[in-house]
Amino acid sequence: MSDSNQPEQQKEPVRVGVQKIRTLIEGFDDISHGGLPIGRTSLVSGTSGTGKTLFAVQFLYNGIVHFDEPGVFVTFEESPSDIIKNAQSFGWDLQRLVNDGKLFILDASPDPEGQDVVGNFDLSALIERIQYAIRKYKAKRVSIDSITAVFQQYDAASVVRREIFRLVARLKQIGATTVMTTERIEEYGPVARFGVEEFVSDNVVIVRNVLEGERRRRTLEILKLRGTTHMKGEFPFTITNEGINIFPLGAMRLTQRSSNVRVSSGVKTMDEMCGGGFFKDSIILATGATGTGKTLLVSKFLENACINGEKAMLFAYEESRAQLFRNAYSWGIDFEEMERKGLLRILCAYPESTGLEDHLQIIKTEIAEFKPSRIAIDSLSAIARGVSNNSFRQFVIGVTGFAKQEEITGFFTNTTDQFMGSHSITDSHISTITDTILMLQYVEIRGEMSRAINVFKMRGSWHDKGIREYTISEKGPEIKDSFRNFERIISGSPTRVSVDEKMELSRIVKNVQGRSDEG
Repeated sequence: MSDSNQPEQQKEPVRVGVQKIRTLIEGFDDISHGGLPIGRTSLVSGTSGTGKTLFAVQFLYNGIVHFDEPGVFVTFEESPSDIIKNAQSFGWDLQRLVNDGKLFILDASPDPEGQDVVGNFDLSALIERIQYAIRKYKAKRVSIDSITAVFQQYDAASVVRREIFRLVARLKQIGATTVMTTERIEEYGPVARFGVEEFVSDNVVIVRNVLEGERRRRTLEILKLRGTTHMKGEFPFTITNEGINIFPLGAMRLTQRSSNVRVSSGVKTMDEMCGGGFFKDSIILATGATGTGKTLLVSKFLENACINGEKAMLFAYEESRAQLFRNAYSWGIDFEEMERKGLLRILCAYPESTGLEDHLQIIKTEIAEFKPSRIAIDSLSAIARGVSNNSFRQFVIGVTGFAKQEEITGFFTNTTDQFMGSHSITDSHISTITDTILMLQYVEIRGEMSRAINVFKMRGSWHDKGIREYTISEKGPEIKDSFRNFERIISGSPTRVSVDEKMELSRIVKNVQGRSDEG
């Protein structure tokens, strides 16, 4: 029997989080966890030439083309004709969208003759025009570029701030999702040049174009999206013929898959040392001094793919095509014939020719077009010249993450500065990213220079821990037995071991190997 005196059970209110609108700007929706907050104004701030206007245009264009959401573009600086002309280089026909009534470009360039009438500066007429255009075209998205131009033409900054505050408040009242661009003086200075962020501080995006060494590096950072989550930190991006392309590297690392399928290195003894070959979607790093045979191992790896009818691709940053062809031919490998058959593609470029983000974009584009099962980069150390460790690591994460996503086997080389003796793998800042590390080095034995090779690391598999002699002949690489009767090979100062010492060392090694984790 129910108690009528009991109060009715109250229903908990349904909590609705901040809704987001997708931008479809490559990578941005990943790092923003879904796009920009609906009905709010987001500030995109950066120094000159960082891509602010492009972001604003692409935001509108994608909304119209992919979601049938009309847009309004308010320009305080460039003429509408210039905006339309610039967009054509990305394949965007804004004039057609204007003609179809999907896009309205409002020219709000301040009248230069009105500079003396500072006290009477008023955006009321412009606000009404924007509101009228939004309602007439049923616009969901608005881009304003750039409010810095208004401050530059009127001296009374406080008056301009007040009017921009009114503009932002009206846009929020209407419910339009707005991108507003502004300029900053320094890459890591104040958010905006004239303190505009206080009016649109709910959402702030920073774009940068930092000079590192002799190369520029573009990054994008979401400073805040109030009331919702987003990925933290700076993310590299580049500008392609399709617009802004951001690399959400953190997200890429989370989607990696693993395969138990093995592929051959092209060298029988190397396959045996690796427990049957490399894993299909693994990343292999061959590291060592110049001339130790890293490029030869890469060449055999690519040749093996072509012999099995698989496509392979080489990105070379140290040698020209002619040099690569000549060297490979001296080892009995005909790269030219493989290219004619459409099984091999070789791309040579100077590392300094462009930034790391552009190199990464080129690699991704070429892989997507050619669809190889194996790729090689010779060498990573050439790419690393003149850039910060963080930039280089992000580049490697981008390449390896994309390769794993596409289930491609990657073979990279890294040239060390130390000619003889041990060198630190971790100094290259990529040891944790790679699955297999092959260490090549020079050693002096009996007054002669010899090469040594060993499988330093291999995830998920047994591997030979011996340090073997490695020679190069006209037939290619020849991996021989371990250096017998010698110790301290890795240190570069090998010493002969007596029979008794050798037996004792063998016993110790067996005990250690029995306890070690083979993975």
